[in-house]
Amino acid sequence: MVGARRRALRDGDRQVDTAHLLHSLLECDPEVRAAVGGPPRLARLLGYLVQRSIGYGLRWQASVEDSGAIAVGPALAIRTGGGPDTGRWSPAAAAALSDACGRTRRRGGPRATGTDLLAALLADPQSRAVEVLGRAGVRVPDLCARVEAMAREGTDDGEAAC
Repeated sequence: MVGARRRALRDGDRQVDTAHLLHSLLECDPEVRAAVGGPPRLARLLGYLVQRSIGYGLRWQASVEDSGAIAVGPALAIRTGGGPDTGRWSPAAAAALSDACGRTRRRGGPRATGTDLLAALLADPQSRAVEVLGRAGVRVPDLCARVEAMAREGTDDGEAAC
């Protein structure tokens, strides 16, 4: 999540959105990269995310990502490894973070994993992350199935702090 905040700040975005979270997950979590697919698919997806950070997302910079997932204020306090995070999260990103933590509690895990957060991002069909995945040619229903299969197999060991 630190990477997503850094990316939003560097890109001049008002809030950390689901595309920032997706980009950080792909950079940092091998389980998420494996779920997305092989090198050609991953390269295409990262290419779209880089385009977004250098101009593709300009139409988003003046707007708040709000898919109607939940209504939250402009700042969400969430615990990370280093202490409270008072960065600005879009409503959809805040909902995804909350959902990832909920998935963790339901499975009895101590910490949310990268694939917990990926599953939460995929659960909102109106999120920017899902839009970017679609533009990159990633079939979201197939990706959801892969993520759920990974969760059932218990092969997920990446961590994202809640």
